[in-house]
Amino acid sequence: MYYLGYDIGSSSIKVALVESKTGKVAGVLREPQEEMVILAPQHNWAEQDPEEWWKYICLATKSLLSKHAIDKNDIHGIGISYQMHGLVLTDSNVKVLRNAIIWCDSRAVSIGEEALEQIGRDKCSSQLLNAPGNFTASKLKWVKDHEPKLYGKIHKAMLPGDFIAYKLSNKIRTTISGLSEGIFWNFKHQQIAEWLLSYYGLTIDHLPELVPTFGFQGKVSTKAAEETGLSVDTPIVYRAGDQPNNALSLNVFNPGEIAMTGGTSGVIYAISNKTESKEISKINNFAHVNYTLKNPTLGKLLCINAAGIQYRWLKENLKFTSYEEMNTLAEKVTVGSDGVVLLPFGNGAERMLNNKNIGSKILNIDLNTHTNAHICRAALEGIAFAFMYGMEILLAEGLQPKVIRAGNDNLFQSKVFANTICTLIGFPIELYDTTGAVGAARACALENGDFKAFGETQLKNDHIHTFYPHKDSKPYLEAYQHWKELLEKEL
Repeated sequence: MYYLGYDIGSSSIKVALVESKTGKVAGVLREPQEEMVILAPQHNWAEQDPEEWWKYICLATKSLLSKHAIDKNDIHGIGISYQMHGLVLTDSNVKVLRNAIIWCDSRAVSIGEEALEQIGRDKCSSQLLNAPGNFTASKLKWVKDHEPKLYGKIHKAMLPGDFIAYKLSNKIRTTISGLSEGIFWNFKHQQIAEWLLSYYGLTIDHLPELVPTFGFQGKVSTKAAEETGLSVDTPIVYRAGDQPNNALSLNVFNPGEIAMTGGTSGVIYAISNKTESKEISKINNFAHVNYTLKNPTLGKLLCINAAGIQYRWLKENLKFTSYEEMNTLAEKVTVGSDGVVLLPFGNGAERMLNNKNIGSKILNIDLNTHTNAHICRAALEGIAFAFMYGMEILLAEGLQPKVIRAGNDNLFQSKVFANTICTLIGFPIELYDTTGAVGAARACALENGDFKAFGETQLKNDHIHTFYPHKDSKPYLEAYQHWKELLEKEL
């Protein structure tokens, strides 16, 4: 028997099969093999066609079942992880009205800033635990203001995971965790933030029906079964945004535990039981996957928009053959990249920089001495320094790290990157062989709420390495301080 997990990213769709009793990975597949296109109709915009996500889910599911000779009737649950903060709009026939406005789109920044000013920081801090910012609610307001005819046709506004769950089950539903990531949730009163909807001139009728994060959320329809190769009535039993799901994948559930991600964006996701935040414009506070009305556990999220996408840009434009080649070159250069500095902020407005978009910059290149190797190291260090800059914000919030974990993929496959972060923080980073799709599949077993047993299984099976801080941290600290000074000049 198996569970199936989906991870709907902005670069690809990943599908994983795990054995339901042991959690052992039976197979993982991604579609497309090349990264999906992010459309940019205007500067600082980012869109994707939701039907493209579905097309690749269907292809990947059929391919995975066929490749591993899995009987579709042996799949007993489906879990969904998805790119957060996106906006998918459908009409009364559940036809998509426009491209999805995805997480790294910055068009609604000014709307969120004006809302914060008019509503007041105190009310946003005490009830939303966030500034309205550039989140889903503000994006929906942008559509209302700039595409009024289209807005008038809206029946439902969904997050990317809600849309995929609809395509699978023909049911339009969401979760408290999902509503919180769109800034639709009132943490103080533990209900939908109707006053924010009223302020924006939006209607609660546009929001999907609420279902629990764990438990029955729908079942595969006849149409979806035909398109995916799954069995009719296979239950969907879990759904969460990619960062809460990544934390789940790494057994991060308790206050002081931290999950890090070095994918397209870089994320520090720290667990807290304090429903308060000082830095609501820099830190996001979301309902974690184990959030309940009696135990309101939060995930404090610090995001660097341009992490892996910065490294990918270098790979493509400097014509490297692989990331391994880049990582190897970077290791040949000393700490501090011989003075070369890279500021990795070229993928939209950066929330931790107060929603400023200062662009990506490579500084201090000496044309006589510096090479591609220096640029590779400066990129890895620059992204790691951005992580440290974010950690300082979280530490000022009172965060006391107890454990830091990361998946063994993307940027964390670079020793330069991982060693730089861990040495600057002065805390070990545990590396695990898991992915979002695998975590989403395994989460199907959490219908019973046994987080302890779930975590013990993952820690036992998945741990592959722990990075420890270098004893001589001085060159790292000096390089970081130099980077920080240049960043603050830009700001």
